[in-house]
Amino acid sequence: MRFDEAYSGKVFIMSSPTADNAKAIIYGMPMDWTVSFRPGSRFGPNRIREASLGLEEYSPYMDKHMEEVDYFDAGDIPLPFGNPQRSLDMIQDYVTKILAQDKFPLGLGGEHLVSWPVIQAVYQKHPDMALIHIDAHADLREEYEGEPLSHSTPVRKTCELIGPENVYSFGIRSGSREEFQYAKQSGMHMSMYDVAEPLSQVLPKLKGRNVYVTIDIDVLDPAFAPGTGTAEAGGITSKELLKAIELIAKSDVNVVGADLVEVAPIYDPTEQTVIAASKFTREILLGWVK
Repeated sequence: MRFDEAYSGKVFIMSSPTADNAKAIIYGMPMDWTVSFRPGSRFGPNRIREASLGLEEYSPYMDKHMEEVDYFDAGDIPLPFGNPQRSLDMIQDYVTKILAQDKFPLGLGGEHLVSWPVIQAVYQKHPDMALIHIDAHADLREEYEGEPLSHSTPVRKTCELIGPENVYSFGIRSGSREEFQYAKQSGMHMSMYDVAEPLSQVLPKLKGRNVYVTIDIDVLDPAFAPGTGTAEAGGITSKELLKAIELIAKSDVNVVGADLVEVAPIYDPTEQTVIAASKFTREILLGWVK
């Protein structure tokens, strides 16, 4: 399974025709096999691509035009429906190939469990990595109703892989008592409710570090992103998330990959969620791909 083959479906706006000179690879992870509430995020990647057609090609946040970054939309990984472990193995293998060519992997989800195999692949190349996790949910469970493969577990798995002291979570406002206790006792960093302000305080501590960033769209309040599987009241605004992306872009951290997950278009007939997600994707491309 190759990431550099021509893709006949919809692609993100201004995608290069080939991957040859691309600095970044956009790829979809259409999986929602383990969600605990509402399915539908497997349709997120393609709808984000469709919404990108309405974007301006210039970003006033980054003062850059999309023609300044060479990226290739490789389409969706053809994941086997209903088979979590096989899907995760395929994602890890796919991203390993992207990293082997020193390209920036930008994944579109899909439920949040899809971040786990990507983090494993990035860790193999950058064992000194840190994780920036922006989300409404802690995702620190060891299992969900007896199942260790769950979209509520990827950050706990990452803590066990890279060490909790290298994990930085922002915007958290939901989780079990045990998850919040683990966060306090393990040595990881967790900022509750807000993102931009605590992030601005942490980024200087990550100066020079290789960092992977995972963003769950449900960090936004449902007023700004109702199209997600596990919406959580009390979230941040789209403006605040744009500011967070800008802060990371203008910091001294080395972002080595990123993903944007949990967009479930069926729950948002207004399409404001996919419109916002496509804009965040544009900002990530222009701000984080060096």
